[in-house]
Amino acid sequence: MKAAKLLCALCALSFLLATQLAAAGPKIDNWLAPSGARVFFVETHALPIVDVQVDFAAGTAYDPPGKSGLAAMTQGLIDMGVEGLDETQISNRLADLGALLAGGADMDRGSVSLRTLSATDKRVPALDVLRAVLASPQFPADVFEREKARTVASLKEALTHPDVIASKAFWAAMYPAHPYGREATPESVNGLTRDDLLDFYRHHYTAQRAVVTLVGDLTRAQAEAIAQEITAGLPAGTSVVPVQAPQLPAASERRIAHPAAQAHVLIGLPAVKRGDPDFFPLLVGNYTLGGGGFVSRLMKEVREKRGLAYSVYSYFMPLGQIGPFQIGLQTKKAQANDALKVAREVLTGFLAGEPSEAELQAAKQNLIGSFPLRIDSNRKILDNVSVIGFYGLPLDYLDRYAENVEKVTAAQIKAAFARHVKPENIVTVVVAGE
Repeated sequence: MKAAKLLCALCALSFLLATQLAAAGPKIDNWLAPSGARVFFVETHALPIVDVQVDFAAGTAYDPPGKSGLAAMTQGLIDMGVEGLDETQISNRLADLGALLAGGADMDRGSVSLRTLSATDKRVPALDVLRAVLASPQFPADVFEREKARTVASLKEALTHPDVIASKAFWAAMYPAHPYGREATPESVNGLTRDDLLDFYRHHYTAQRAVVTLVGDLTRAQAEAIAQEITAGLPAGTSVVPVQAPQLPAASERRIAHPAAQAHVLIGLPAVKRGDPDFFPLLVGNYTLGGGGFVSRLMKEVREKRGLAYSVYSYFMPLGQIGPFQIGLQTKKAQANDALKVAREVLTGFLAGEPSEAELQAAKQNLIGSFPLRIDSNRKILDNVSVIGFYGLPLDYLDRYAENVEKVTAAQIKAAFARHVKPENIVTVVVAGE
């Protein structure tokens, strides 16, 4: 009995220490640059490195109807030729400086990022390249045609894969009349022109739509100067129609034939947006449902008890507008119906009840204990702070993460799931099932 009490006390102490460690987020400064860009800065001199990311409200949700793929093509070609430098010269210059230029486009954001050494002779020329990429992309005609052909070929190849087919059908079912449900096709990309890219760039890559995040070996004064320098030359701001909230879909099930040996099953619905007060109850509850690996209910029921799938998961993906909740699994064709039935039963049972006290504490301990690993490098800090800045989350979001997880109750989880995961709106897609 004494040993058991001692073990409990040690576990409680370990959890308290983990909570205290996780509560120490980076100090975030923020301001509005003269250019109009919003700036977020974390000063850290642990490494002689500077990370910069510029996010624009220029994700795939801003693709005009009939031009799906435009946002991704614009972002992909933005660094393939600037005034005075072609793509090879840009690549060579960055390699000589030991700098790395990257980026991407998701549903909401088009992003360009730079990692460089902080020494002046490395940092200044590397930032000059970033400034040129943002302010004077040329979208060379030959590069555009080459990349368009490559993208079309890649899409055609991808559309033979059952997982890609399932994902596209799933998003279309969740967002049937919303930009989140539109995805690039070979036909939509093939119809794009260089003028489309130039027009998208001029309308969306503006200082007024830019969020600059800087992390690393800089002073506040240096960060202010850099943010202004890299955004001052951006196009003048123009009005852009914001992405509207989606309508929830009616419950549906779609089955798509495919010769693959494995069936792909996706279940979900639009559920939660960034900044929703229910996010933390949904996060903690989902750990028990399907986000906690082998300790989750879905994994126990679908894999361990019945051997119907190697892996089964669930997650929430908050976006600028209501992002999805998704359950996913792969299984043998002949088992698709059984696996789907069990997954639905687990979800129904979870919605009807509450996590047990043991499940609740296991979820909290994992989420809080693993949180420091999410901010243990400059790059990870950059990723987190850029999300805070772009979506307008509280500046103390990282500081209060552990507190917000710890105070979640089982009743709050049940209420949050009831508000956001409604059976009458759940869509299902099965590819290659019998």
